[in-house]
Formats: sequence, structure tokens, C-alpha cells
Amino acid sequence: MDAAFSYNFPSIRGVQAGKEYFVAMCPLRIIPKIFLFDEEEIPPEHRAQRIINKARIPEMANYIVENQNDYVFSSITASIDGEIEFIPFNNDTSSKDLGQLRIALDSRFLINDGQHRRAAIEEALKISPELGNETISVVFFHDDGLKKSQQIFSDLNRHAVNTTSSIGILYDHRDQLAMVTKDVITATPILNRYTDKERVSLSKNSPKILALNHIFNTNLKLIGKAKGDEISKEDEDFIKQFWPILCESIVEWNLVFKKELTPRDLRANYIVGHGVFIEALGLVGIYLRNYYPDKWEDYIKKLSKVDWNRSNTNDWLGRAFNQNGRIQKTSYTIQLTANKIKQLIGLPLTESEQTLEDKFCKGAV
Repeated sequence: MDAAFSYNFPSIRGVQAGKEYFVAMCPLRIIPKIFLFDEEEIPPEHRAQRIINKARIPEMANYIVENQNDYVFSSITASIDGEIEFIPFNNDTSSKDLGQLRIALDSRFLINDGQHRRAAIEEALKISPELGNETISVVFFHDDGLKKSQQIFSDLNRHAVNTTSSIGILYDHRDQLAMVTKDVITATPILNRYTDKERVSLSKNSPKILALNHIFNTNLKLIGKAKGDEISKEDEDFIKQFWPILCESIVEWNLVFKKELTPRDLRANYIVGHGVFIEALGLVGIYLRNYYPDKWEDYIKKLSKVDWNRSNTNDWLGRAFNQNGRIQKTSYTIQLTANKIKQLIGLPLTESEQTLEDKFCKGAV
């Protein structure tokens, strides 16, 4: 193959299932140029991934642009339909798999894993062209006619396990709210002891009360922000003031803390051991912050007088749990639970909350 009419990548050759594959370092600037992007160019029977979710691209591109000194992207995996040639740098046993991979210019490339990374790189280069000389590793498989690309995609994802949102928050050292949430948990004894930092839902036998993602989602509601938004010093201060007052006001949490009630019994008998309750309090909290900035603590303290028992079906049935006794956490039930909490501590409902409440009451009748 003529080197002048080929792509040339420094590569490492490997073998899986008796077949060669190659790991190459590709400059970011060529990634958008060599990989097929328009799904319509690829026959459905040869498409190796789902249709691209374009809503994900701006966030991923911004991640690269805003973290140019410490971003990390994993390898792209791609199939090559075309002539290839691997030329070892030498024939020594120790280095015969180090060499140059030549790929004919008329070859077709199809991404099996990493199409969103490819699209994000293209967008990031438009904003910061200087990134073009940086590299990303690409794992190439030779696949005449692109007949195996779908199976490669299936095999790559067969045993993939997504991390939980709680772990994502725990390991995130960039997101401001994630950092504040972890600070609050560390500084609040009940939360520090009884927050599960890995799971997003707790089993009936869990020794914890809340999951990290419950607290993070509650904080989003407390300050009326979306994930990734910047937060102000006032937002941070309110969050850090809110949680200690709340923890003091939930009698059942303190019983657990004093070993007078087990987390298992808490979850079995009270709604305060579930995400629907805590996220509903996020909605109550932002209302208090906006309309009762000087008295919000007094209202939060009134929570100590509320009957949170699941036997209190007059207040919580159809809101925090359904007819079968199963806890239900949706945006609808979180709002209905927040409505009832506001009523029980003497707060008025907003117009939209009252509309929802009226519909709920009619349905209950």
C-alpha cells in the first residue's frame, strides 16, 4: 500500500478471538473527518449504534472546552471496511507488535462505541481549534463490508454496568452543588452516619436512611437549579443552614441516631425514610426561602409535630405511597407530598399547587 495514499497511525497490534485488532493514537482534528456521522449514510442493517442523542453533545463539548487541562475521554472503538496494513517498527520479539497502521484513503470507518464522543470532539474543535493536536486512542477492528459492527457493539455493551447517580455525585469534584452536598453530609452527624453514598435506592435491610442522590436532588429543588448550573454563595449558605435544622426536626431520624429505632423499621413504618419525602421537602424549602426568608426555620421546626407514620393514610395515601403500600416517587407524588406538608405546617398553596390538589382530591373521591 502506498503510504502517500493512506492514513498512517502509530499503533499497537493485539489479538482477540484469534483476530488482530489495533490501538492507534489519533489527533482530535482528524476524528470528525474520518468517521461516518450521518446515520442516513449508513444502511440500517449496518448501523452499529442507536441514533445519536444530540441533546448530549453540548454538555460533552463544554466539558472538554472548560477542562482543557484535565479532561478525560475513553477510547473510541471503530470498524474499518477497506485495505489495511500493519508495518512493525522492527522484528524483535519484544516489539514486533509496535508499528505503523496504514489504512487506505478510500476505506470506510464506522464507530461501534463512542459516537457521542466523536460528535463532542467536533463541536469542541469549533470553539478551541488548538485542541486538534491532542490525541484520543482508537481501537480499530478490520471488518470487510461492516458486517460485524452490530455484533461488536452488542459485545462491547453486553457486560457494561453504568455507575449509579450517587457514585457519580460522590466522585464529582467539579460540580459546585455536588461539592456542597458532600460538605453538608460530612458536617451533619445524622447524614454523615446514615447516608448511602453508592446506591440510589435502599433495600429494606439497608443500615442507611437516605441515598446521596436523594440529598443532591433535594438541594436542586431547594435552590431551584438544574444539575450543572452555577450556584451562588447565598444558595450555598441556605443549603448549609437548612439541613441541620431539618435533621433536628425529624423526630424519627433522631430516634435512629440514638439507636431507639432501626433504619429498617423507619423505612417500613414512616415516609421519612424515603426519597419522596426528602425531595418534597426541597419544594417546601424553596417556597419558604422565597416567601418567608426570616421565618423559614420556624416552619421547618414544625415538622417535628407531623405524623409521618404510613398508617396515617389520610395524609399520605396516594401521595407518598399507593393502595398497595408501595412508596411511589415521581414528580407528581413529590409535589402532592409537598402540598400536604405545607398544609400541615400552616403554609398556603400556590395557584398551581392548589390546582393539582383539587384534581387529586376529585380523583380520591
